[in-house]
Amino acid sequence: MLHPFYLIVDDPQWISRLAPAGLKLVQLRIKNKSGDALMQSLRQGLTVARNEGITLVINDHWQLAIDLKAEWLHLGQEDLEDADLKALRRAGVRIGISTHTLDELDRALSFEPDYIAIGPVFPARGKQVDYPSLGASGIAKWRQKVTCPLVAIGGIRLEQATELRAAGADSLCVITDVLADVDPAARCRAWINATL
Repeated sequence: MLHPFYLIVDDPQWISRLAPAGLKLVQLRIKNKSGDALMQSLRQGLTVARNEGITLVINDHWQLAIDLKAEWLHLGQEDLEDADLKALRRAGVRIGISTHTLDELDRALSFEPDYIAIGPVFPARGKQVDYPSLGASGIAKWRQKVTCPLVAIGGIRLEQATELRAAGADSLCVITDVLADVDPAARCRAWINATL
């Protein structure tokens, strides 16, 4: 079962920094490295997470997830073209898939994922997204179609946590609301307390 608070970071140092706040679920999304540097960062993230009792989800890099014996992998819609889902399943890797539209949801569900990410729930603050915001009503609508855990992502602030959980989100995923805060550790702790 996924923890109700899900943080995305771009560097394993964030995991070490925020572990004392009680972080239990984190995705390591590294876009600016490749080759050995990428492998080293993912390995470091997995080591820190395992030592701290944190579930780590690797973003995109499905072959490295297998090679590093990761437990979790997150895939975007475009990643579904290339990823060898059968090999991932054989390796025991659990899979989450991003969705933005009902068509993407139907496609994602055909792969029998371990969770579905829905977004953007609100206008994203960290990157440009070419999809309309779904809001709490979108979560409620998608909840009726999804039996696996449902992760809400996109522009979410701490003040919206109660509403989104009530709408049916099992887990709330954020980046900016924690990492851009003046005190990321305190904000992370507040999120964890709000979603228990």
